[in-house]
Amino acid sequence: MYTTIKKDILYPELSFEINKVLFKVFNDLGPGHHEKYYQIGIEKGLRFNKIKYQREVPTRLETYDEVVGTLFLDFLIEDKIVLEIKRGAWVKARDFQQIKSYLETTKCKLGILAIFKSNEVKIYRVVNWNVIDQ
Repeated sequence: MYTTIKKDILYPELSFEINKVLFKVFNDLGPGHHEKYYQIGIEKGLRFNKIKYQREVPTRLETYDEVVGTLFLDFLIEDKIVLEIKRGAWVKARDFQQIKSYLETTKCKLGILAIFKSNEVKIYRVVNWNVIDQ
């Protein structure tokens, strides 16, 4: 089993643990289910692995110091990583835009976008460079 973790990436150990949960959920449930079932499975996996998380986290969208809307993150993990999950055959540009928006509003450094496809779960790491460069 390949267990090397790169030390030059953001939150390598936590990311590795999240990825293990995502792969286990996909392997256990299989393809083609509604997103909510994958969410429930991920929640159970995070809890089982004692990873601190919040699910469906409301985040305020503001302009001119006023709230104009509320965004709901699928998961906020250890107040560090935004985890957004999707299902379908293709990754879409709007999926990346969505997680980038979540990273901006939460000021988190890292987002993980997991796409549950018909034959795999595809995982993308999205870095909030606006926070990294500060």
